[in-house]
Amino acid sequence: MIEFTEFTLNCTFVFKTIFLSINPTDKIALILPCYNPTGDWTRTIIDSYRNLQRSVAHEIEIILVNDGSTKNVTKDDLMILNKEIPTIKIITYENNRGKGFALREGVKSTENSYIIYTDIDFPYTQDSFIKVYQKLQLGHDVVPGHRGAGYYQNTPFLRKVISKFLRWTLKSFLNLPTDDTQCGIKGFNQRGAKIFMQTEIDRFLFDLEFIKLAAKQKVSIATAKVELKPGVVFSKVNLKILARESVNFFRVLFRS
Repeated sequence: MIEFTEFTLNCTFVFKTIFLSINPTDKIALILPCYNPTGDWTRTIIDSYRNLQRSVAHEIEIILVNDGSTKNVTKDDLMILNKEIPTIKIITYENNRGKGFALREGVKSTENSYIIYTDIDFPYTQDSFIKVYQKLQLGHDVVPGHRGAGYYQNTPFLRKVISKFLRWTLKSFLNLPTDDTQCGIKGFNQRGAKIFMQTEIDRFLFDLEFIKLAAKQKVSIATAKVELKPGVVFSKVNLKILARESVNFFRVLFRS
């Protein structure tokens, strides 16, 4: 019975993909929050966009949200992106507001049926993106990525402790459809987008807030197993931000 169900789902996805390749009716909005990016970040976006576009039936619309960057984002960078990516939309504002705020600005700017967000350095494999996309194609409203045990192999000690503590807390106190709410790639349709716009946290724990709201409103949620690319460099944990987010954690925990 399990094998038959999986076969049926796979056939459904293949059928939809073939249909969409003949009748493309919409775009995928891929939202990238941007704050003081490092390295050759424009080339990373361009190459990732081209590789992904070859792998999906829908046209991809890149939505870059410049969250008050103070360095490494120039007019020349934005001109290059506009030239190389015909569907790109760039949103920019002066003051840094946080990833949650930036993503809400991106979601607010699109009416596309499918929305996926990830980090500007595209830390997850292309296959991870495809898995999220497939689950959306099958009709799920919210598709959070889920990092397996391999995620912790090269994770810095403090980040590992924080992540495992959060997962333990979610399992112990909240009846959520995933214990990996902070995974940096998620997808949703317009029904999920309406819920995402109900979030209030501007920085890191907006993910947890979103999943809790989605679970409460009983939309269809399905996780997608995702993997980091080899050699991903983790940012340092900012203790001031960590202290501030602990307050947000209890806000989400006890929010009705």
